This record gives sequence, C-alpha cells and structure tokens, in this order.
Amino acid sequence: MNRVIVDVINFFLIILPVLLSVAYLTLFERKILAAAGRRLGPNVVGLFGLLQPLADGLKLLIKESIVPTSSDKGLYLLAPVVTFSLSLIGYGVIPFTDQLAYVDISCGLLFTFAISSLSVYGVIFSGWASNSKYAFLGSLRSAAQMISYEVSIGLTLLSLAVFARTLNLNEIVLWQQENIYFVIPLFPIFFLFFVSALAETNRPPFDLPEAEGELVAGYNVEYSAAGFALFFIGEYANIILMSSLTSVLFFGGFSPFKAVVFMFVFVWVRAAYPRFRYDQLMRLGWKVFLPLSLAIFFNAWLMQSICSIL
Repeated sequence: MNRVIVDVINFFLIILPVLLSVAYLTLFERKILAAAGRRLGPNVVGLFGLLQPLADGLKLLIKESIVPTSSDKGLYLLAPVVTFSLSLIGYGVIPFTDQLAYVDISCGLLFTFAISSLSVYGVIFSGWASNSKYAFLGSLRSAAQMISYEVSIGLTLLSLAVFARTLNLNEIVLWQQENIYFVIPLFPIFFLFFVSALAETNRPPFDLPEAEGELVAGYNVEYSAAGFALFFIGEYANIILMSSLTSVLFFGGFSPFKAVVFMFVFVWVRAAYPRFRYDQLMRLGWKVFLPLSLAIFFNAWLMQSICSIL
C-alpha cells in the first residue's frame, strides 16, 4: 500500500509540472515569435499576459466538440487520447534528479525510443477515423515523416548506447558527470539527434503535416474543443520531452535551465527558417541523415570492439 502511495505521488510530481510547463511553453513561444516579428504578443489577459494560457485552455474545454457524422467515432475519440497519453508516458524514465524518476529501468533509452515510435498511431488514427481526404493526406504525410526520422533517432541513440555501454539513463548521466559531456566528443550525433527531434515532433521547418496552404491544418483538421486541445498538449509535451532527453543524453543530466534553452532553440528555429518542401524533407531523412547515422553507428561499434580486444 505504501508503495502504491509513493508511486501516485511520484506520478503527480512529474505530470503536473509537465502540464503546467506545456501551458506556459505556448506563451513562451508566442512571446519569442512576437519579438522576432517586432510585435507585442499576448499582453492583455493577466499581468504581461501570464494568464493567457489558462484562458486558451478554458476556451477549448468549454467549446462544443463536433464529431463528423461519417467518422469512425471510436477511433476518432481514441486518437487524441493516444497522442496525449503517449506524450506523458515518455516522462516516466527521465531522471530529473538522482532521486526523482518515476521508474528506473535498465533499458530506459530503448523504452523512450519505443514510446516515441508509438506516437505515430495517434496521428494515423485521427486521419483515418475523420473520414476526410484532407485529414487522411495529412496523417499519411505525418506518418511517413515520423517514421523516416525515427530511423535516424534510433541509430543515434544506439551509437550513444555503444559509447556509454548501457541503456540506463541514470548510468548515462553518471558516466558524463564522471568523465565528459557526450556533446563534446559526439557532437555529430547530437546534431543529428536534435534535427531529427525537430522533424519527429512535426516542428518547423519540418511541419509539413500541418502545412495549412495544402492540407488545411493536416491530420487534426476535423477536431475541435477538447480533442484539438489533447493533440496540442501532446505536441508541446513532446517538445519538452525531447528537450529534457537532449539535456540528459548529451549535457550531463536534466536541469530546468538546459531544458529551457533547447525549448528556446525549438522556437528560434521556427522564427528563423522557412518550411522545407516535402521532397526536400524526405531526401534529407533518407539520403543524408540515414547514411550518416549508419556510418556513425558502425564506426562507434568498430571502435568499441577494437578497444575491448585491446
């Protein structure tokens, strides 16, 4: 019974700050984009606009949720729940401190990659169940994009695991604190991982699934109110997850400052770079990132094999 109570407390210690961070990440992003475009951004609701995320969330929750009559209602309602749930499950293995992690498993790196890979199902469910050609095309584009860059992310994580000789995130953090941050000797792996994370989370300049000019907002076009809010929360929760994971894997462990820096980079890239064409996106993933990540992985494996022999 005590163990159950501790697990519940740990769960809320992790999930509630994540949900609050998601809300204010939207304000953080809008303020940065406003500064980049020499605009004011949200500044009316609350002091300096600090209550704007709460107002936006309340607006989405009280709006009427319209379900298309020709949709597959079961999958239609399930899709945003899947996306939202998977975006939160990934936080279960992130070591926020030495003492604060929901679970500490030996294959935490593999678990994180598996959860990231499963997130494509929420997108596919939404496009298929909506029974709309625009939503369906958006989900197909998103699935192709996410799968393409998951391959690169998986190979970069395997290369990191080869160097660290472990899949446990706590042990990876401990190794860096005792030796050197992985970003220094493994900067190419860090670069491939971070750019792939931009594409994996459908963020600019890789936000092709939500290219409004061609697809009217993509896979979630038929969603409104709470369903749209769950997709929205899932996307921003994945941004925070990838920022946290980057600090854990390459910068010696999680800290709020490190995570905020990477969140800023996510937003800065949106403000600074135009959207890729879809053919450029797929060419970059399959013809550039895949060969590079394969070469890095085999080089890492070969080096570790030689070192173990010697």
